Amino acid sequence: MDIQSLRGMPDLFPEDLEKWHILEKTLSKVFLSCGTKEIRTPLLESTELFNRSVGNSSDIVNKELYSFLDRNDKSISLRPEGSASVIRAIIQKKQEHEKHKLWYQGPMFRYERPQKGRFRQFHQAGVEYLGYEEGLSEYELISMVIQLNQRLGIKKYKIKINHLGDKDTKENFCNALKLFLEPHLDTLHEKDVARLESNPLRILDSKEESTQNLLATAPRFQDFLSESPKTFLKNIVQHFTDQCDIAVDSSLVRGLDYYTGLVFEVVSEDLGAQDAFLGGGRYDHLSKELGGKGMEAIGFAIGLERIIDLMQIQPLQNVQKVAFITVGEQDQQKTYKIAHALREANLGVILDAFLSSATLKSQLKRANKHEHHFAIIIGEEERELGKYLWKNLSAQGDQELLHFEALIDKYKNL
Repeated sequence: MDIQSLRGMPDLFPEDLEKWHILEKTLSKVFLSCGTKEIRTPLLESTELFNRSVGNSSDIVNKELYSFLDRNDKSISLRPEGSASVIRAIIQKKQEHEKHKLWYQGPMFRYERPQKGRFRQFHQAGVEYLGYEEGLSEYELISMVIQLNQRLGIKKYKIKINHLGDKDTKENFCNALKLFLEPHLDTLHEKDVARLESNPLRILDSKEESTQNLLATAPRFQDFLSESPKTFLKNIVQHFTDQCDIAVDSSLVRGLDYYTGLVFEVVSEDLGAQDAFLGGGRYDHLSKELGGKGMEAIGFAIGLERIIDLMQIQPLQNVQKVAFITVGEQDQQKTYKIAHALREANLGVILDAFLSSATLKSQLKRANKHEHHFAIIIGEEERELGKYLWKNLSAQGDQELLHFEALIDKYKNL
């Protein structure tokens, strides 16, 4: 049988995960520093949740959901994003009247053709501020994004922001855009023709050159905004301009139907054509659309595979590694009681028990190959003396025989 992983669902090996662990630890620290608490939701949800939240006009629902029928013929889907699940969880717990600062991380799934920077199983971390009206929450989230980039060593990035106004603003602009584009339907890509019918606003985000050429003379979204959101955008740019590259981008709409108010995206030219690695915005109406009570909300999601590519922090190299080598016949219970006591004395050290009956020479060779700093050796001679050989694996190669208490003390103080 030829067993292979599914296309677009990569394996992560230990050497890959060193950076992941640094990233996850950094995310947790930054989120917690803002009083944001972790929430975990299921991988599987009712398909209806995403039909109602993400919107039928989005590519996610049209072609990217991993959906199945369960044994009761109910359609379920692997989650394609995190916000809808978080809102669903809050509604089910009847907590829409409370304020929440929440974050999550985990795998997401979209059935799209894999390309550079995209996978069918990918990972996101996200933040959701629920019950917070427009104003200070936007500033805190952008500040959080800047902190994350600083701590991860990401310097070359740009924050793009826009405001989608209220329901009337959207409706008036979409009507004007339709009137402008309808005479040019024969020059529009079929994807953009479909968007014109379902969600005209998303045409602004089109990647088709012919469409963008048309949009150069089309009605401008910002001309339909009232002064209040324009001033809000201007103030945000002025506040953060000394900390990062931030600008208003009137073509920014984001891909999901539930966004209202401020939307933002963080991009890096180092990622190539698929340059966004973080995005989000306000979605004040999503709770009601999912059957809950009204609840203001704003959040963002980070593509972890993409941000891993940008991280300039190297895995820590100063963690001490000690090889635990046994040679010859051993009293297994006594031997691993020693290993247990060592780990209990200092969890900050890696004690790598080789679990091998190989020769001392081959085990030391393995210890050097895997860059262990020291070795604890228990062989026949050590057993007879009731001592343990502590060997420095550096160029000096110093070694000493230690009683158990001295061994524990040395290990504890590494």
